[in-house]
Amino acid sequence: MAELQHPIREAERYLQNARQILSEKAEKDGDYYNDSKYVRMAGNTAWSGVLIALDSVLNVRANMKKGQRLDFKDYQSAISKKDSKMPRVLYNAYNLLHLSLGYDGVTSYKVVQDSLEQAKMIVAWADKHYMNGSTKS
Repeated sequence: MAELQHPIREAERYLQNARQILSEKAEKDGDYYNDSKYVRMAGNTAWSGVLIALDSVLNVRANMKKGQRLDFKDYQSAISKKDSKMPRVLYNAYNLLHLSLGYDGVTSYKVVQDSLEQAKMIVAWADKHYMNGSTKS
């Protein structure tokens, strides 16, 4: 069985993988990427990294019933209890990474970069809280 990695480093690895997908496969042409398939893949990869980072500091899974799925609102509620400024960042990351990139495959270079910046902000926030040992709700 593989050893579990530090969750924040793992989240950063997901963000790096998203950037690699974009640079190697999405084919940037001017202000747009040519292949929305790879933009969607990168968006979903980055969103997964955000969730890994959030799971490391928010106790959202503690009260779940067996087989229950997490909802975005669970993360939003948990993060608002820790930092009143972060729900907006999380909402933007969700809309940009998960919906606009992950589902819609928006190919605008600027939107993609803004999305990745939101992800980076959340991972950095989680890193700060993880290092402080504040993984309690």
